[in-house]
Amino acid sequence: MEIAVIGLGKLGSPLAAVLASRGHVVVGVDLNPAAVQALNAGRAPVVEPGLQERLEMAQGRLRATTDFADAIAATDISFVIVPTPSGPDGAFSNRYVIDAVKRIGAALKATSRYHVVNITSTVMPGSTGGEIRAALEAASGRTVGVDVGLTYNPEFIALGSVVRDLLQPDMVLIGESDPRAGDVLEGAYALTVPEGTPVQRMNWVCAELTKIAVNTYVTTKISYANMIAELCEQLPGADVDVVTRALGRDSRIGAKYLKGALGYGGPCFPRDNVALATLARSLGLRADVAEATDTVNRRQVDRVVRLVARLAPDPATVAVLGLSYKPDTPVVEESQGVMIARALAAAGHAVLIADPVALESASAVLGDTVTPMSTAEAAVAAATVIVVTNPDRTFAALAPASFTGKAIVDCWRILPESVAELADVIHLGRGT
Repeated sequence: MEIAVIGLGKLGSPLAAVLASRGHVVVGVDLNPAAVQALNAGRAPVVEPGLQERLEMAQGRLRATTDFADAIAATDISFVIVPTPSGPDGAFSNRYVIDAVKRIGAALKATSRYHVVNITSTVMPGSTGGEIRAALEAASGRTVGVDVGLTYNPEFIALGSVVRDLLQPDMVLIGESDPRAGDVLEGAYALTVPEGTPVQRMNWVCAELTKIAVNTYVTTKISYANMIAELCEQLPGADVDVVTRALGRDSRIGAKYLKGALGYGGPCFPRDNVALATLARSLGLRADVAEATDTVNRRQVDRVVRLVARLAPDPATVAVLGLSYKPDTPVVEESQGVMIARALAAAGHAVLIADPVALESASAVLGDTVTPMSTAEAAVAAATVIVVTNPDRTFAALAPASFTGKAIVDCWRILPESVAELADVIHLGRGT
């Protein structure tokens, strides 16, 4: 199939590469010349595990352009995967989606070829059938469901594992204008996902709500596990890992995301949780579970700062290991590590930071309030207190002897047990 991918950022570039690596002919579109030049040169424009390998597997089936007309005239379907930033009220803005849809619509005026416009960006319920549909019809002169298709098809992916998540999704979610459009989109996935992957087809608004509801449910599990961890810390002998391991064995609950540690972060979970509460308020309703989930998440930073104060009542040199919001990505948006480093610096501590992939992006955010260290080993050696805020395998592999005499808050309980024999260690979620 011939496919256009509109937006070549952190998610769009991997999507284009995966589709091309699986046999589709793909044209990537972006107004940023640097991203276009990188893809045309066979280089990954963003940092993401597995992306470069997929580009190499594309074998000439992937090119990029800044010209919408060039891409749309030659393709059967376009995946629109551009930012939908949150507004002050927590709702997502569709301005970049609308701009892309208008450009696609204008290109469609010059061709009679049937085309499906697929919105992959996360949008608020009511958007696809509302202003997005109106913009597409006005710009193209076509009628959705008659001579142009419109679908909503968000991906359930996480930075650091985007390629894997695209290739092995739990399901494919399709909100469709009509069966023909849905068939074209499902056909595009036939080459990319394993046979038997569940495909959920429905109307636009159900798909839009499903996307936000899935992410909000996951955040609820995270905050629930963190609540149990807080209880365990106050009960001698209690261990959150023991408790959640048993909870996860119950088929009604499941083990995924049931890890008592730090709060969730990143570009999706926090904002989707807030968006669901915003949607409820706009309908005259309340999303109490979503709001409680957000409340629990926001107090995790203070929880760690209090533990550091217990270990170091006076200003100390504190190393924060882990600034990305999760391992294997340079993204620090809503990162617990960044927020903890900022809070510790504000409390008067000299803060050293280390991260194998996110040091540059974290330093840009934190500025001169912290001191970047080239390696985790160097940060540990120079500090008296260490806070492990990210379960990156780099930190777990540090030599136990390097922690001798230190005070440690191991938020994810990833350091070897032998470290506790050499240092003063607090494990989040364990009672003493």
